[in-house]
Amino acid sequence: MENDRQPILSVRNLKTNFFTDEGIVRAVDGASFDVRLGQTLGVVGESGCGKSVTALSILRIVPRPGRIVGGEILLRRLTEDGYEREVALTSLGENSQEMRSIRGAEIALVFQEPMTSLSPVHTIGNQIIEVARLHRKVSKQEARQMAVELLRLVGIPRAETAIDAYPLQLSGGMRQRALIALALSCDPRLLIADEPTTALDVTTQAQILDLLRSLQEQRGMAVILITHNMGVIAEMADQVVVMYLGQVVEEGSVDDVFNASKHPYTQALLRSIPSIHSTPKAQLPTISGTIPHPYNRPAGCPFHPRCPDAISGVCDRHEPQLLSVGDEHQVSCFLYHPPSTENEGSFN
Repeated sequence: MENDRQPILSVRNLKTNFFTDEGIVRAVDGASFDVRLGQTLGVVGESGCGKSVTALSILRIVPRPGRIVGGEILLRRLTEDGYEREVALTSLGENSQEMRSIRGAEIALVFQEPMTSLSPVHTIGNQIIEVARLHRKVSKQEARQMAVELLRLVGIPRAETAIDAYPLQLSGGMRQRALIALALSCDPRLLIADEPTTALDVTTQAQILDLLRSLQEQRGMAVILITHNMGVIAEMADQVVVMYLGQVVEEGSVDDVFNASKHPYTQALLRSIPSIHSTPKAQLPTISGTIPHPYNRPAGCPFHPRCPDAISGVCDRHEPQLLSVGDEHQVSCFLYHPPSTENEGSFN
């Protein structure tokens, strides 16, 4: 039981930069978090906060000119004899044999756009069969039967026929289900779902989320759910990581984050959620300003130009650290953690 409390994945001070002609973009700037088997970790924030780049970094598929420049990504792998060993993914080559054996088999990714993630010139079945045979010692016929069972598992009707369909012949919801089936083809211990309900209607959205929850209960896998939708996080997540400009600004249980949020950014995100108690036709609260340009990051706390509680001379000069404010609840904000001793003069 104690072993189950150990994280299957630990991200420590991860930094991923993109080196362009215009300058350096710090897409992920020191993010840290853990995820455990059977747990759903929700990663939330506005577009451009580094959520998807974090997922790509975990799988070591960051597109050029980006690369990981610091930190560690530690994965607890099962060996053939049933024991576990910790592997630093950041120490493996992107195209090394071990990394390729992990990618898709132990860590799978459901991309947010099925039409750009699925090959338009290959059938759904062929794409699942290829992945299954790459990571498992099965014949083509066995892989095809597995593909049919997976399509049936994710709720695609007439799976025996649908296996020979091309992505363009399926609806958006069915394509998303097919993408989930593809991700599950090697029974991964960690599933990363990047905006899995983007561009779907609310009914299909609910069906996809119910499917993910059901599959997690059946398989006991860990899930990282990336989204900008706080309502999805409230429904699905056990733990929540709130990201802003590549940094984790708040982390805690879903109850802590929703009922006792600390960071002004988290509080602003929560205020922007429509409520059944909202005044009809009243304008929803918004977060003032916009995310800073990646080449013009503000000094100090990255959120201070938009923060209503910013402390002049502190938030614009010093960068806060992610520190504890309770049991497994952390926040990066000077409202709760004054600057270190040498900077106390500017805080008072």
